[in-house]
Amino acid sequence: MASLEDLETRVTALEEQMQHTRQDAAAARVLAGTADRDVSEFKQILNGHTKVLNAMRETQVEQGQNISGLKTDVADLRAEMQSGFTKVNVGMEQISRLLQQVIDKD
Repeated sequence: MASLEDLETRVTALEEQMQHTRQDAAAARVLAGTADRDVSEFKQILNGHTKVLNAMRETQVEQGQNISGLKTDVADLRAEMQSGFTKVNVGMEQISRLLQQVIDKD
């Protein structure tokens, strides 16, 4: 009979261990569910950040193109301005020569 009592003791111990194991498994399922939700939230946040960064990149590319266009426009204006000043200088030289001729005749 000692082995029957020993068997009962062992079975009781196993039943208690199974109860703890079931509780641990239930707790692990809860933690896994929470972790899954957290990961899902982080993925959504990361996707949002990625979209913002991509939009910012597109904006920067557009702004870079606009700046390049402005540089071209400024260079064109500078060339026109230099041409205009050259014409004004030539005209002023002609006026100065004509004035000098008038002064020299007197």
